[in-house]
Amino acid sequence: MAEIPEHLLRRSAQAKAKALGVPVEQVLAEMSGGTATAVPEAQATAAAPSPTPSAAPARTAPAIPEGVRTQRLLTVVKAKAIQQVKRDPTDKVSVWPHLLAMEFVALLVVTALLVIFSVFQDAPLLELANPNAQPNPSKAPWYFLGLQELLSYFDPQVAGVLIPGLGLAALAAIPFVDRNRSTRPSDRKFAIMMFTFFVISAAILTMIGSFYRGTGFNFTFPWRDGIFFDL
Repeated sequence: MAEIPEHLLRRSAQAKAKALGVPVEQVLAEMSGGTATAVPEAQATAAAPSPTPSAAPARTAPAIPEGVRTQRLLTVVKAKAIQQVKRDPTDKVSVWPHLLAMEFVALLVVTALLVIFSVFQDAPLLELANPNAQPNPSKAPWYFLGLQELLSYFDPQVAGVLIPGLGLAALAAIPFVDRNRSTRPSDRKFAIMMFTFFVISAAILTMIGSFYRGTGFNFTFPWRDGIFFDL
């Protein structure tokens, strides 16, 4: 108790003695471990309340062990008020500005490439069509050459309607069959495999129809008979 200033100790003893109805000397003796501190009679008389007939019997406060410092609890803080709850990091980005910025840059690059290509390559404008003099071989535009190549293998109903319809239906069904929402290529093997199959198939049919079909739409080698294809 030597660490507590004398005036604070006396003020605390007076308040405790007033609350318990006991003399200040008794409280000081209990707080100091049994050794009473001399108190002037005037202060003791002023601090001790006058006995009343209805006063409750004196209660002795438990003695505080030596070396123990009492502390007053100020408040109680809930654990949720100081905890920071953070969401798990995800591989998602905002549409603006992340996605739209990349799409705008891609649009500028494609536009620049088209402008440069159009400067060095003229549009394939031929003479007016003459029904009496058809070109040989008669080829469709490059984006339809894959279908024209299929016509040389299958019936027109199969090559022109059934196979393209089934291909488009299969592409549209991929998101419903593969419901994996991961954006990592290693987790989307089925979707990548299906898309690669359709792209490679269309590319092979288009290249065969463009460079390996000659007079009469017969199979030929471009390094032997030349290229029968105009842009």
